[in-house]
Amino acid sequence: MNNQYQFLTTWRIEGTCGEIADVLGDPLALARWWPSVYLDVQELRPPDARGVGRRVRLHTKGWLPYTLTWEFEVVESRYPYGFTIVANGDFEGVGVWTFDESGPYVDVAYDWRIRAEKPLLRNLSFLLKPIFEANHRWAMARGEESLVLELARRRATTDIARAKVPQPPGPVTYGAAALVAGAAAVGATLRRARSLGFRR
Repeated sequence: MNNQYQFLTTWRIEGTCGEIADVLGDPLALARWWPSVYLDVQELRPPDARGVGRRVRLHTKGWLPYTLTWEFEVVESRYPYGFTIVANGDFEGVGVWTFDESGPYVDVAYDWRIRAEKPLLRNLSFLLKPIFEANHRWAMARGEESLVLELARRRATTDIARAKVPQPPGPVTYGAAALVAGAAAVGATLRRARSLGFRR
């Protein structure tokens, strides 16, 4: 179906599995350290002693001029090596985070398989799927940047050192998003025209 998406995101982050798990496993802090994407997060149910069962409601966005409202529940914890969520709302599906330590680095993988249910995404996926996919890749790239900064803040041993860590990238304004989306749409149209045999 056109409204089904599968993304595999990989990051290589300096640190330990425990550090990565502590940051990514705390959804209530997402709006603080990953503000370009997470506008608001509310806890609906706390986790149990194993870190399972937590349910949160999220308000998120990318660089496109729309927002998403959805919920997820942590259905499996493999601390410190990852966890699994089940999502519903503007999209439905499963996300699996996996952390694999390799020397001083952690290989982070996120396997995100969803079906878009927000009417805009569901109805226009047949036409704009490449742009929606680019929106997700942009969001995850901001997550990688923001995670590196958050780890640097957590490792800082003094207030002065902590203050020197740059702030994470914030949300894109709708004006800027419209320009980026327009450029992406033109690029996608040109690529499609070339694939059909049209030349300038």
